[in-house]
Amino acid sequence: MEGDGSETLVTIKNIERELICPACKELFTHPLILPCQHSICHKCVKELLLTLDDSFNDVGSDNSNQSSPRLRLPSPSMDKIDRISRPGWKRSSLTPRTTTFPCPGCEHDVDLGERGINGLFRNFTLETIVERYRQAARAATAIMCDLCKPPPQESTKSCMDCSASYCNECFKIYHPWGTVKAQHEYVGPTTNFRPKILMCPEHETERINMYCELCRRPVCHLCKLGGNHSNHRVTTMSSAYKTLKEKLSKDIDYLIGKESQVKSQISELNLLMKETECNGERAKEEAITHFEKLYEILEERKSSVLKAIDASKKLRLDKFQTQVEEYQGLLENSGLVGYAQEVLKETDQSCFVQTAKQLHLRIQKATESLKSFRPAAQTSFEDYVVNTSKQTELLGELSFFSSGVDVPEINEEQSKVYNNALINWHHPEKDKADSYVLEYRKVNRDEEMLSWNEIEVCGTSKVVPDLESNCNYAFRVRAYKGSICSPCSRELILHTPPAPVFSFLFDEKCGYNNERLLLNLKRDRVESRAGFNLLLAAERIQVGYYTSLDYIIGDVGITKGKHFWAFRVEPYSYLVKVGVASSDKLQEWLHSPRDAVSPRYEQDSGHDSGSEDACFDSQPFTLVTIGMKKLFIPKSATSANEPENRVLPMPTSIGIFLDYDKGRVAFYDMDHMKCLYERQVDCSHTMYPAFALMGSGGIQLEEPITAKYLEYQEDM
Repeated sequence: MEGDGSETLVTIKNIERELICPACKELFTHPLILPCQHSICHKCVKELLLTLDDSFNDVGSDNSNQSSPRLRLPSPSMDKIDRISRPGWKRSSLTPRTTTFPCPGCEHDVDLGERGINGLFRNFTLETIVERYRQAARAATAIMCDLCKPPPQESTKSCMDCSASYCNECFKIYHPWGTVKAQHEYVGPTTNFRPKILMCPEHETERINMYCELCRRPVCHLCKLGGNHSNHRVTTMSSAYKTLKEKLSKDIDYLIGKESQVKSQISELNLLMKETECNGERAKEEAITHFEKLYEILEERKSSVLKAIDASKKLRLDKFQTQVEEYQGLLENSGLVGYAQEVLKETDQSCFVQTAKQLHLRIQKATESLKSFRPAAQTSFEDYVVNTSKQTELLGELSFFSSGVDVPEINEEQSKVYNNALINWHHPEKDKADSYVLEYRKVNRDEEMLSWNEIEVCGTSKVVPDLESNCNYAFRVRAYKGSICSPCSRELILHTPPAPVFSFLFDEKCGYNNERLLLNLKRDRVESRAGFNLLLAAERIQVGYYTSLDYIIGDVGITKGKHFWAFRVEPYSYLVKVGVASSDKLQEWLHSPRDAVSPRYEQDSGHDSGSEDACFDSQPFTLVTIGMKKLFIPKSATSANEPENRVLPMPTSIGIFLDYDKGRVAFYDMDHMKCLYERQVDCSHTMYPAFALMGSGGIQLEEPITAKYLEYQEDM
């Protein structure tokens, strides 16, 4: 018996790697079984969901700008617009709640469904094994009685019905003969108490009594009758138990029978590891040799180039020095002029004429050089600039000989950056790559080379979170087939938004006109319908007709900090206005009388911020006009008045950047993250994203990039 106990202890200790949670890297605590059949601690699942839920709702607003947090505020209602500054906004039930996250074990996304964690089974078997491991690891540590008065005695048994451990005396006291408690089930001392009967997480009052073969999970009879498993093939629990136990036993017997083969293969793997280590060191030495040869070539070329530059510099300086000496000779009492002055002192005519003739020619030549001054050499070394662009590109592509793994290519059209970065790539030989490594780093303006961050990816796309605002990032990817790596792809440079992404939906309560505006269920898309009601209003067209703008705003207000949001205007839109507006201005607009046939209502007075720019430095709103596939830059005192300078092609996606504290608003082309227009805005009140539509049109808010967004893109 002692030998069996020792063998059990060794076995338990040898399986430690199977008892480690892939998320926290510690022993499992209350493990749950995910839909992919991997187990993870209960607390780890909660932490993962909370992290992803925060990143979806807050979309990085706080972690990028801690000093300027965004406040969630209720949108201004028609009757209580004066109370809009009160915090405490709460999104409706239509807001998506994160239930999808990547499994730490297999890295595939798992969806927990509507019930979330409550729909997962607790892995009691794994929990029991972990407890046995803990006991084996702390064999010298006894489990104490839970009912003893201090000091407690060492327990001798644990009651599974009471979920407590007892010494012999306490067990007799609390489980007296002739009572119901005397029938309780007891085991050896343990801290792991699990229920006798598994209950269904979907129907909490029902026992688990069947096994769904399609979903590979236990279910109750209600799940089969009218639940999610009604059309699935199920079997009885006893039959599933017998079948799975037989299969598992056969597999274990097979592995035990192959023990000698396993040991032989382990020895072979150890030899391969040593060989790999030697070959790796040899490959490093060869690589160093090749690079040293390149260094020698570069040093040789460097020396040659520097010698050529020095020779040219010396020749030019010599010419300049000669020219300086010649010009110094033209000064009084020195050089040529001094010599001529001495010649003039000669009184003998014959001697003077003999010397003066040649001297006069030299004086004339010097005089001409003064009239047309020309340096003896050039100062520019433009011809000596070393062109390394081709060599730099070649060195950047420096890699190993062809390894049989093609280079993946990043798809620039499908890659984008918003709250996170979404990188997509394709591989010519997709089936030949086992995995990919996505590398990214921030590109500094001072060209400081930062180290690359690496992410291992199983598919051909990845969401990269936690990027800094208003920065350039370089991305590249390489493919792996076993231990063979492909060269890196060409780098893709993406510029992050100028501020954390602001998360909001359209408000269907404040000023929303459901006769002419159509809002989808998710409240992230609105369309304007120029339908029958508009035709009826235009019946008196002969006396003049003024159509009105239909306003809709965001359901979240801004009272501090920097924020950025983006949207798409449909190409068929006739007239759309987008921007920001303060709560008091919204009250004025939404309460203004709208007489559609009265010329006294000047609908466009001041709503596009264009005509007032020359008169006011700062207003409580700014709206830019978009329509007919064009974006119109508002007039201002500093901008040109020509229409061609103010009319731009409509970007595919438009971004708005609001700096509440500095009172600045800017409009961006999201495709190139380029600022198109910027101006001051009065932020003395709560500011809201504001939109207005006239005629047919549509606006779609950009969806934050999350793991669920990536899954949707792949399905598309």
